[in-house]
Amino acid sequence: MAGTNGKQKTVRDMILSLALIGLAAGFIYLLVPHDDHAPDIQRVDYRVELLTARRAASYQVAAPEGLPSTWKATSVRFQGENGDRWHLGYQTPDGQYVQIEQSTQKPADFIDDASQGASATKTTEKIGERTWTHYTGGRYDALVLDGTTGSTTVVAGTASFTELTKMATALEMS
Repeated sequence: MAGTNGKQKTVRDMILSLALIGLAAGFIYLLVPHDDHAPDIQRVDYRVELLTARRAASYQVAAPEGLPSTWKATSVRFQGENGDRWHLGYQTPDGQYVQIEQSTQKPADFIDDASQGASATKTTEKIGERTWTHYTGGRYDALVLDGTTGSTTVVAGTASFTELTKMATALEMS
């Protein structure tokens, strides 16, 4: 009989240990914060970089004018040593991403990089006085400005073509 009582104690101790571990895990779970919302991306002021790029670049640098305040500028850079590369990134009102990219690099390589692998379609769109070609199939969809010499302008991102068109419409080149 002594053997049976020992087995019962062992099983009981094991169940108590598992219960204690479960309570401790539950308590720790309650202490750890759980926030499923995306972090708030900070708005950046790109005016200084834009002025610098417009002075230094060998082409007319594009930046939007008149976008609603619900469009948030999130990133900016000008790399004079890298084909006079201009980048301005935005978060759209619905949380998607749109970027303006310009460079004097070889157009095919630059477009592939800026659109992250998109390919030209047969669709073109007249936006204002400018004609843009649609690119799809990469990580980003893109609009590529046609008919420019010396530089390439790409509006790309995770946003819809409607949002990309809004950005392209707002672009001022100077």
